[in-house]
Amino acid sequence: MVGDRPVDLVSFVEHYKYVPNCTATGLEPLFCKMKNDSMFCDTYYKRMTKIQNWRKIGRPAIRQEIAIPGIASGVFFDNLWSKYLQPRDILTKEKFSREKSDQIIDEGFYIYINQATSFMILIGVFFPSATGIMAGSNRSGNLKDASRSIPLGTLGAQVTTTIVYLSGVILFGASVSEMFIRDKFGQSAMSKLVIAELAIPHPTVILIGCFLSTVGAGMQSLTGAPRLLQAIASDNVIPFLSRFQRMDSRGEPILAILLTLLICECGILIAVIENITALITQFFLMCYLGVNTACALQSILRAPGWRPLFRYFHWSLSLLGSILCIAVMFISAWHYAVVAIVIGAAVYKYIEYAGAEKEWGDGLRGLKLSAARFALLNVENRPQHTKNWRPQLLVIAPDSKESENGLFAFVSQLKAGKGLTLIAKCIEGNFIKHADAVEIARNEMDQQIKLHKIHGFYDILMVNNFIEGIYCLVQTSGLGGLRHNTVVVAWPDEWATSHEISVCQRFVSTLRAADAADCAILVPKNVKIFPSSQIKVIYILFI
Repeated sequence: MVGDRPVDLVSFVEHYKYVPNCTATGLEPLFCKMKNDSMFCDTYYKRMTKIQNWRKIGRPAIRQEIAIPGIASGVFFDNLWSKYLQPRDILTKEKFSREKSDQIIDEGFYIYINQATSFMILIGVFFPSATGIMAGSNRSGNLKDASRSIPLGTLGAQVTTTIVYLSGVILFGASVSEMFIRDKFGQSAMSKLVIAELAIPHPTVILIGCFLSTVGAGMQSLTGAPRLLQAIASDNVIPFLSRFQRMDSRGEPILAILLTLLICECGILIAVIENITALITQFFLMCYLGVNTACALQSILRAPGWRPLFRYFHWSLSLLGSILCIAVMFISAWHYAVVAIVIGAAVYKYIEYAGAEKEWGDGLRGLKLSAARFALLNVENRPQHTKNWRPQLLVIAPDSKESENGLFAFVSQLKAGKGLTLIAKCIEGNFIKHADAVEIARNEMDQQIKLHKIHGFYDILMVNNFIEGIYCLVQTSGLGGLRHNTVVVAWPDEWATSHEISVCQRFVSTLRAADAADCAILVPKNVKIFPSSQIKVIYILFI
């Protein structure tokens, strides 16, 4: 130690090829340079050489210190509070160092901070060590009684690892000196590992244990991840992953294993643990966010197929877990969080676009249906106040294709009201005998609605009597408080040339039914020549 600053012995040994004595004379080559026949020394080092009783401990300021003094030394209180530094700062006990190093950073032998850190960044680094909570679920197919073993095993594992991790944090903080524990790479102790120095009978035991633990975790990922990918591919949840469902003669998903190896190799090539763990943390949190959100939604919506057996489960815990996942994602590394959420949203939209549906359904669709049901139940079925009135249209589609296209083009322009649009068409016939014809007419109507970009609902009604069908539509269209208050019917242009009285009767009957239902009536004329919404019309005004 030089005062409050540890010395970078690793860089010194690499440069001078020997280990110096931790005295003022032994460390002089680190901080003093000969320039133009004159000796120039680092300001802080030079001041420390003059102090022979450092802070009344009876030892000089340039000295050796015990890296692991033990619990009885009282270093616990030195390590109790956080002391974060910025990049290129010198590692020191001082809150504000009075002198900066006179040497160029690349040539100096103090220990410099290479990366900024904070509590949340450290959470992102540490989080992957606590991500085995889904291990039991991933092996549910191999368990005799999964519903009993998974909760007990998961909770037991969480309690055990929590005790071990917290014990390690407390014991390290109570036994290791402040400067040694803050020395990220152990440069002041020749890159020695703290836990290895405490190992019995030899530090190699810890090195072997770390190696085996790392290999074991890697092998666990290499065995679990490919099978999970193969299961997703087999379920056809994400269609473009279907090629990964292939298995060899031994039942091994070779392609999935190769993809997993490629992903692992990318992580190895990055080689900066802070960047790797921060990225991995985001995807783990995205996974847990999806699980918690799915559990909360299924419980809130009371889905018939969702029957959790764990007696202490409650949807509020899952919702709290979702909120915490999002919070930790953005606090630890917001840029990675944005990337992870964008990737997750893209995968979801791809699944929605590709139409990959399995028997477990779509949770968000269930949420929409539940919200729609709640809204309809809370819309009171009573007359609206004049300030809240808006046109809710019931459009009676005509028989003629030309009139139908013109009427739909007219209706597509009625957007400012932001009201409900119901489009209905009556067809005379026997529904039992001609149900296929109704389905064909419904598909044609669907194409017309999309062509004219009408935001509304539609249906086909097959009845034995057209007029009775109109009466039925005017009376029953809508749902609950969401009902029509305006009937739109095209003016029958053909009644002047047609000799059939039924054309007149249908039109007049529609008007009478709308009047009886106390609805407003829109009767557009010459809809056949109404400009389509797909055609651009240019008006030229001559003055």
